[in-house]
Amino acid sequence: MVDGADLPPDRLIARTVTGDHTFKVELADDPIERQRGLMFREEMAPDAGMLFDFGREGERSFWMKNTILPLDIIYARSDGTVVSIARATTPFSLEAVPSNGPARFVLEVNAGVADAIGLAPGDRLVHRRVEDERPR
Repeated sequence: MVDGADLPPDRLIARTVTGDHTFKVELADDPIERQRGLMFREEMAPDAGMLFDFGREGERSFWMKNTILPLDIIYARSDGTVVSIARATTPFSLEAVPSNGPARFVLEVNAGVADAIGLAPGDRLVHRRVEDERPR
């Protein structure tokens, strides 16, 4: 099984009941990158996304201001466990999209991707920034 440390920094695996699904991700790990996110993008490849790393777990909330693409917003804990998924968010909406639980990571992908790969809360995201879940 692939471990996050084995992945290049721009690759993420969503591990679901339907198998492993690999994405090419951009990383947003500073305040400016996190604020800009995927705003103003007109297209994104089906296997692409943006991974936001907040450095620690906490309640998260996103909005879709200036975001043209409908997105699935996936919230995950430090160990990569998916906390919640906001499916097919509304472009340009100012409505808060909460994590509904502590999350360190947020993965944004095209709307419909979460359903297409069978992603559900409790599944796991694997990336080199995600803490290893195995006992040391």
